Amino acid sequence: MAQTLQETLVAAIRTIPDYPKPGILFRDITTLLGDARAFRRSVDELVHPYAGSKIDKIAGIEARGFILGGAIAHQTSAGFVPIRKKGKLPYETVRVAYSLEYGIDEMEMHKDAVAPGDKVILVDDLIATGGTAEGAVKLLRQMGAEIVAACFVIDLPDLGGRAKLEALDVPVRTLVAFEGH
Repeated sequence: MAQTLQETLVAAIRTIPDYPKPGILFRDITTLLGDARAFRRSVDELVHPYAGSKIDKIAGIEARGFILGGAIAHQTSAGFVPIRKKGKLPYETVRVAYSLEYGIDEMEMHKDAVAPGDKVILVDDLIATGGTAEGAVKLLRQMGAEIVAACFVIDLPDLGGRAKLEALDVPVRTLVAFEGH
């Protein structure tokens, strides 16, 4: 009997209780990445709505967004843009501050990574509070990119990240939702 996408992904994602602190249920996709079928289905499902569309770049958020984003860039014949924590890129960068659950951090990308008008899909493994993804959207828009969508394998809807991106007029695509965090 064939498993549904939801069943395949839930079975492939490891949940680690009390990590990184008590009360948190950490959703670990490294097990999904190691499962060829689940990884392939995830990439195919994230790409599907954009097949045949003109996508210039896939922007992946460090670090799991690099893995998913690279595969999606390949599938869409688009370039890949790494969005990294401050100080990790070797060339001239543009930077934006963003909110974390307990503070502020900065992320950056190369200043020549996207051109005005580039159609970009933002990719990461999970959307939680949305602070990192919101920062990435602002960074890409600062450079003139058009955000076609933000794609994530996992949504933690209780934390409001999806709503935060949708309030910025960014369509959000997720594959599986987990209640609680």
